[in-house]
Amino acid sequence: MFYSKFVLAFFLIVAGVLHFVKPHIFMKIMPDYIPSHLKMVYISGLVEILCGILLLFPETQKVGAYLCIALFIAVFPANIEMARKFSLIHHKYFWLTILRLPLQIVLIWWAYQFRK
Repeated sequence: MFYSKFVLAFFLIVAGVLHFVKPHIFMKIMPDYIPSHLKMVYISGLVEILCGILLLFPETQKVGAYLCIALFIAVFPANIEMARKFSLIHHKYFWLTILRLPLQIVLIWWAYQFRK
């Protein structure tokens, strides 16, 4: 379990950096009702990086765990939007977007393990 914290932190930091390197990918899955798509992509990327960093240190791990949980809940509408858009264009990877939806529950559970 000890090393899984570093795996989750690594994934979060990499995903967060990708928000800045390739923001157009994340803008495509933003629900229309969310304003300022580019700004929100950058903010969510920054929060992902922050979550990863907070998980790394025992002193901030608990805060990081709860922030991760909040983040995973907050980005769930984007995952739904991605699945919806892939279904509309009959994308060949639509089924992967459907499988990704329950993954959020696994990610929440994973982060929950580090709240101690």
